[in-house]
Amino acid sequence: MPETEATTTATRNGSELAKMSATDLNLWYGDTQALHGINLDMPAQEVTALIGPSGCGKSTFLRCLNRMNDLIPQVHIKGGVALDGEDIYDSSVDVVQLRTFVGMVFQKPNPFPKSIYENIAYAPRLHGTGTSRSELDDLVESSLKRAGLWNEVADRLDTPGTELSGGQQQRLCIARAIAVNPEVILMDEPASALDPLATATVEELIHELKDNYTIVIVTHNLQQAARVAGYTAFFHMGQIVEVNDTDTLFTNPAEQRTEDYITGRFG
Repeated sequence: MPETEATTTATRNGSELAKMSATDLNLWYGDTQALHGINLDMPAQEVTALIGPSGCGKSTFLRCLNRMNDLIPQVHIKGGVALDGEDIYDSSVDVVQLRTFVGMVFQKPNPFPKSIYENIAYAPRLHGTGTSRSELDDLVESSLKRAGLWNEVADRLDTPGTELSGGQQQRLCIARAIAVNPEVILMDEPASALDPLATATVEELIHELKDNYTIVIVTHNLQQAARVAGYTAFFHMGQIVEVNDTDTLFTNPAEQRTEDYITGRFG
């Protein structure tokens, strides 16, 4: 594998620091190296999209940002990932607390087999951020409102979350992530299992959420990246080939491999 060419920073302007940063990040599954020298800054209150063909390391990288790869046997990581300048892989970091700061929304909606209310209230109750019924009531309502779901479910909060439509389930999972007051939301192809109408609803929600959260999204849908992301990083064979503001990357890519991918020559 050739050495990575990308040591690239994405920032909204030269004076603003990234909310999260990866520095010379390498990852192995056993003896197989999956990430090679990843350098990427993810600006605060912005959407950064990760694009590239299947198996290129996008989701592996995303899981590095809240240490979900720790759950996989024989994973070995070198390099750094920082949240607000603090190394999340430092031995002093409480991983459970880290995952409240860096929430995750998965490709397939995965609501708990509980009521809509309990899907939202469970984690705040567990972490002690909502103890009284009135506090939880307010938190459930505000989380569902921020996820654009309150008006659709307000009169049936005792209904199991699994009985909602696919798009509603995904917004419920987003509300669940918001409920613990994260700073970063990771999304791994959040609309790939949804119909076009539900996809449009989730994309509109992403636009609204970026005013308050830093969002990093993996997507195979190049049009979706163009619609929702301010910055886009193109992954290929475990490397970042190119990262830039989304308009520039899609209309005037600097690397031939990027142009070949976005024009459909491979991938």
